[in-house]
Amino acid sequence: MEKTRFGKTELMVSKVAFGGIPVMRVPKDEAAKLIRETVDLGINFIDTAHGYADSEEKIGHGIKGLKREELIIATKSPANDKKTFNEQLDLSLKRLGTDYIDIMQIHNIGSIEKRDAVFAPGGAYEGLQEAVKTGKVRFPGFSSHSLELCIEMMKTGKFASVQFPFNFIDNTAAKEVIPLAKELDMGFIAMKPMGGGRLESAELAFRYLMQFDNIIPDPGIEKIEEIREIAQIIEKKQTITAEDKEKINKLRAEFGSTWCHRCDYCQPCPQNIDISWVLCAESCEKRFTKERFKLMLAQPVEKARTCLQCRECVKRCPYHLDIPELIKLNIKVWERVTG
Repeated sequence: MEKTRFGKTELMVSKVAFGGIPVMRVPKDEAAKLIRETVDLGINFIDTAHGYADSEEKIGHGIKGLKREELIIATKSPANDKKTFNEQLDLSLKRLGTDYIDIMQIHNIGSIEKRDAVFAPGGAYEGLQEAVKTGKVRFPGFSSHSLELCIEMMKTGKFASVQFPFNFIDNTAAKEVIPLAKELDMGFIAMKPMGGGRLESAELAFRYLMQFDNIIPDPGIEKIEEIREIAQIIEKKQTITAEDKEKINKLRAEFGSTWCHRCDYCQPCPQNIDISWVLCAESCEKRFTKERFKLMLAQPVEKARTCLQCRECVKRCPYHLDIPELIKLNIKVWERVTG
C-alpha cells in the first residue's frame, strides 16, 4: 500500500491504520494472525489504547518477530497525572513487546477539568514530555471528542498528532480541524471512519474520506476481510461520485435525528446523566466485548434511568436531537445486550 507523510513527524504511514478496539473480541492467536495478515497488505500503522482491555497484548503477540522499525505503533493513556501516565506507559510497552511507542496520545482531552489536570505541574503531559526525551516515545499526540478543546490543544503546539472523530455523518472536523492540522503540519487520525460501526458501506465511507489528503482513517478491525476490502477501496483511488453524494445525503437525513456527535453541549444535566455515553450504546455494542460494554455503560445507564424528561438538554443540543427519547432507546439496547 502507498505510504504518506504523517505531518511533522516525517513518519511514512499507510493510508489507513489498523484500529485496535475490536480485537478485544478475537481470540489471541486469531488476533495475531489478523495483525500479521494486515501488515502483509502493506498497512504499517497500528493504533490502540491502554484502556482497550487486552488489545495491546494481542497486538504485541501479533507483531512479535516482525521488523519493529517498519511499523508505526500508536497507543493512548487516559491518565491525568504524571505518576499514573508513567505506570501506564511502562505497562503499554510491556504489553506491546516493544521498547518505544511511535505516537503516544493523551486519551480523550474532552473536558476543561481533564485539560487542566493533564497540564498541571505533575500532570500527564510532564510524563509524556519526559518519555519523549528518554526515547520511550517518539512523538506526542492526543485524542478528543470536543471540537473546541481539540482546536485549543492543537494550537498549543505541544502535540505532533491529533485524533478526532470523522466520517460523512460526523463531519465537523472538515471545516476547522483538518485544515488546521494541515496548517500546523500535524498528523490527523480520523477516528470512527465507519461511524463506530453504524455505517455499513465501506465503499461509501472511504470514498468520502479519500477527498482529504492529510488524514489517516483508523477503522476498528475484527476480520481480515474488513481490512482487505478497505485496502482495495483505497488502492483503487476512485473519486466520490454524484451517486455517492446522493446516498450520503440520504443517510445524513436518516441518521440526523439519532446521531450523537458527543460534543456535550447538552450538559450540564440536572441529574448528572452522562448523556453522550448513554447515547453511544449501539456503537459500543458493535465495537466492544459484552464484558467491556457492561463495564463502560453500567453506571451511565443506571444514572440515565433517573432522567426527569426536563428537556433542557434538547434546548442546548446543536443537532436538535430528542435526547430523552434517545436515552430510552439506548437503555433498551443495554437491556437487550445484558438481559
